Amino acid sequence: MILLTPLVVLSLTGCGPTYAELRVQGQEAMLRGEYGTARRLFLQAEDRWTRQVENLHDLGACSVLLAREDFVEMNRAAAMREVDAAIAYYSRAIERQPANKACLEGKRVALQLKGQFDEALKHEMWVAKFVGPSAEQFVYLARELERRGDIDGAYLRYRQAVAMEPDDPGAHAAFAKFLLEHGNESAALQHLQTAYKLDPGNAWVRDELTTRGALASP
Repeated sequence: MILLTPLVVLSLTGCGPTYAELRVQGQEAMLRGEYGTARRLFLQAEDRWTRQVENLHDLGACSVLLAREDFVEMNRAAAMREVDAAIAYYSRAIERQPANKACLEGKRVALQLKGQFDEALKHEMWVAKFVGPSAEQFVYLARELERRGDIDGAYLRYRQAVAMEPDDPGAHAAFAKFLLEHGNESAALQHLQTAYKLDPGNAWVRDELTTRGALASP
């Protein structure tokens, strides 16, 4: 068990939103595509409880997503500033938890964006459209939170995964499994149906739909 110092407890429970509340508000803003707002909330959370790996990861993810928007708007200088910020956030997280898969993947993506500095604008816009935090990252984070017993946090992460890549059958299947395990069969069936349409070859998805009499044609 980790014992918190009085200073940390005050930072988590003092006046204004708590660290946990700011984290949830920030994740909800990310789901709405409000990445600037999300980052402001995560920065406030950082002030409440500094150098938390999950919060640093989300700060990095917001910076990558904001960089992507800057690329689309042809504002390369702003995009590069966001990429540099993302690399810094991910690096700080990795210093604390060197084996964190989501942060390692996030830093790789940010470095990939950084490497496109001298490429043609057309290629930059392609990168901006298709490169960003992945559904796999958020599924990994969801599973980690679920393993720790943070069911609400895991639920938010799965929602982020399917919002980030709605055409990823693995993200829908992972979310469906989580929902089934936590008693929400109706919502799980929706994600199972989506996963099946995207990947009819997934045996687990097909079996779950068959068992429930809900198998649909791809």
